[in-house]
Amino acid sequence: MRFEELNESNYLLFAIKFYNNPQAVTKDDFEDDLKRIKYIKRLLKRYKNTGELKTHLILNHLTVLFNVFDDATVPLLFYNLEDELWPCIKSFFVFLNRIPEYPKTKITELKEDEYCLQQLKEI
Repeated sequence: MRFEELNESNYLLFAIKFYNNPQAVTKDDFEDDLKRIKYIKRLLKRYKNTGELKTHLILNHLTVLFNVFDDATVPLLFYNLEDELWPCIKSFFVFLNRIPEYPKTKITELKEDEYCLQQLKEI
């Protein structure tokens, strides 16, 4: 199956295809790892609404996601996050040096969130 664009009908298949966790034994393990995307979304929304940014917690979730989904983490997150949260998550990708090296995409044209970058540089 080709995945030119993620949508509701192919999202789960995309995640399954790129999932690589030798320690995962059950479907619940897969779902627990996939839930980390929701946790990140919740943390970024809290940052947008209150100004409270939990950089270490977001970095921990991103580290696990990159370990089990590798480069598929980027499209999975961009698919799940609202456009208003993209600059912030891009800041984390820049910090982790995980921006895909594709030709011009929405990601490369997107500006990073300056406050997020500042907080990440202080780590």
